[in-house]
Amino acid sequence: MSPETITASAAVTKTERTRARARAARNRKYLVTASRIAVLLAVVGLWEWLARTAVIDPFNFSMPSKIWDQIRTWAVDGTAQGSLWEQIWYTLYEALLGWVIGVIAGVLLGIALGRVRFAADVLGPYIKVLNALPRIVLAPIFLIWFGLGPASKVASAVVLVFFPVFFNAFQGAREVDRNLVANSRILGAGNRQVTLQVVIPSATSWIFTSLHVSFGFALIGAIVGEYIGATKGLGLLVAASQGTFNAAGVYAAMVILAIVALLAEGLLTFLEKRLFRWKPADADTTR
Repeated sequence: MSPETITASAAVTKTERTRARARAARNRKYLVTASRIAVLLAVVGLWEWLARTAVIDPFNFSMPSKIWDQIRTWAVDGTAQGSLWEQIWYTLYEALLGWVIGVIAGVLLGIALGRVRFAADVLGPYIKVLNALPRIVLAPIFLIWFGLGPASKVASAVVLVFFPVFFNAFQGAREVDRNLVANSRILGAGNRQVTLQVVIPSATSWIFTSLHVSFGFALIGAIVGEYIGATKGLGLLVAASQGTFNAAGVYAAMVILAIVALLAEGLLTFLEKRLFRWKPADADTTR
């Protein structure tokens, strides 16, 4: 067999293996999606059956069909506080604004303290003390300070978002390859250039990891603030439904909130994949 034939055969074999891996990854993705849907349908069906047969109290636990009816009623007829879409946007606005402020503050301070060891040594104990505080209990204080408007909910979201982003940015700045920093110094880079061109790009993956968790925290901050006192928002829907013993309304607001969180998570995952195309695929997806 000639060398050309062997090379061509090896190329064909490699192509076939690549296609087989891609096909296996695609089939696994379909299987995972189908399994997720099956689990959801099983849980919803079991819940509905248990409530209809009075195994669980339908007054307290409600049932999926009533929750769906409540969401449809809100979507078509609106709520006592206004249209459903206005409530969703109000909560999303508060969460997004608090998330953006918290992320920017966390990244800037995390990178700064990660780069300046003296500042980290001085401020580190204070940050640890603040992180140890139960930040949810600050929501009533923010309500007193800023009133029933969105400012108190944004403040609640900021304090919940800041710390996970800060610690990831700080750790990412500390974990930068020292050889890269040393080589940059040799090439004449100053502190500002090292920070912008070496440290921040190296810490980006750490920061993105915290973004997935922190947006959920931002939603929690907004919802808790609205639950304590607000004029609009999904948290107010939860409080109003609870006040009228409407279990379906409480669950309906939670379902809407979960959908918003999943959409935000999907958007962040999409952006992360676009920004980190160079990263190798997970080992599980290539088996």
